[in-house]
Amino acid sequence: ALYIVFLDGFPFYIKQNRVGLHGHIFSMYKFRTMRMNSHELRDSLDELNQSDGPLFKIENDPRIIDRLEFVRKYSLDELLQFFNVLRGDMSIVGPRPHMVEHDIYYSSLFNNFLKRHKCNPGLTGWAQVNGLRGATPSPNIMRKRMEYDLWYLNNWNIFLDIYIIFKTFYALIKYKGE
Repeated sequence: ALYIVFLDGFPFYIKQNRVGLHGHIFSMYKFRTMRMNSHELRDSLDELNQSDGPLFKIENDPRIIDRLEFVRKYSLDELLQFFNVLRGDMSIVGPRPHMVEHDIYYSSLFNNFLKRHKCNPGLTGWAQVNGLRGATPSPNIMRKRMEYDLWYLNNWNIFLDIYIIFKTFYALIKYKGE
């Protein structure tokens, strides 16, 4: 937090609306890793974007605050979500929460997509420890993530949660935000 404030000012965190248990919308917290003027940089990068789709990740992204790439790579920006756990909006383990517009879009594509909201969203989940963390640039990736989330809901037990927690540390190193 101090590093972010020193290099780029306040605030050191961002809030994003996400969908949680039973469709409840909550504010999810993350450390801010992009510069305050990243929306201006985004506009110029969009002009350089050769694909028709959204711009997810680019090498040497000028929007990211100096030397914070590793924070994003190892999901350290998500540590503030422990406040969401303490507030009851999230759990340690469960399906990762998506932005509201993503839930609306993907629920129109996949019949069972909203079943993910039958439990609190988590800091980590079955899909993430199986390599499906980070951006979802295609519907096929989101379908696979949904399938893992639904498998988790149908097979939940405390030992599975413990296994996922331990496997998260391995997945963070193996998949590195890919």
